[in-house]
Amino acid sequence: MPLPPSTYTLALLRPDGRRWNELRRISAQISTQAASAADGSSFLEMGNTKVICTVTGPAEGGRRGGGGGGVAVGVGVGAGVIGGGVGGEEKEKATVQVEIGIAGFSGVERKKRGGGRGDKRTSEMQSTIASAFSSTLFTHLYPRSTILITLHVLAQDGSVLAACLNAATLALVDAGIPMSDYIVACTSGSTSSYSSSNDESADPLLDVNGMEEQELPFLTVATLGAGEKVSVLVMETRVQVGRLEGMLAVGVDGCKQVREILDQVVRRQGKKILESVTSR
Repeated sequence: MPLPPSTYTLALLRPDGRRWNELRRISAQISTQAASAADGSSFLEMGNTKVICTVTGPAEGGRRGGGGGGVAVGVGVGAGVIGGGVGGEEKEKATVQVEIGIAGFSGVERKKRGGGRGDKRTSEMQSTIASAFSSTLFTHLYPRSTILITLHVLAQDGSVLAACLNAATLALVDAGIPMSDYIVACTSGSTSSYSSSNDESADPLLDVNGMEEQELPFLTVATLGAGEKVSVLVMETRVQVGRLEGMLAVGVDGCKQVREILDQVVRRQGKKILESVTSR
């Protein structure tokens, strides 16, 4: 059932009780798995969207025999390789491989077993995440090696790609793989549909949930660091060009808020490790 437009007036609250510029509750943990199981791990919740991430590597060579349907991206000089091996100068940098598994019980409609592998949207998410981190991680420090990022989506309630990017950032930090800065992501939407011609009445919304994603145009934006450098921008719906600037501005501002939350998680974990070392 379409949501009433009056629900999104800036002076009113959204269906879940938030204002137009409010994030949902975000909670995260790192080092959630034993060191023997993965080099880095994290668990992240954005509202009711829940994601587990593990990072393995850098390990020499590619993973064999897994057949998980992941996407590998190796960044070389002037070129990127998606899906296959890398050659020439590209071998001098690590390959970032991403695998995403979506639980059958994660959404409203229960899906068949298979974890979402082979699904077109899942493949696009894998490629987007692999490309983003290939340009952010210091892959030149690990020639002829593979960094495997495995994501498990346990619950979906909007902002799945953003949650996966944030969870992967935390897991990579936990794995100790150097990067230029955090990649942080969130979504933003518009209160009017594409068919509406009244741009002035359309208000931007920060961090859309699952119900809003079904009814409204939205985009996913990821920034690098505390600035406004956009590293990922994905839009899966149509929207009037006049609304895009406002949606992007709200999304970038939301990324700054998300970065502060993730930075607190990392600092809290670092303090815990420091205390355990000094107490010995």
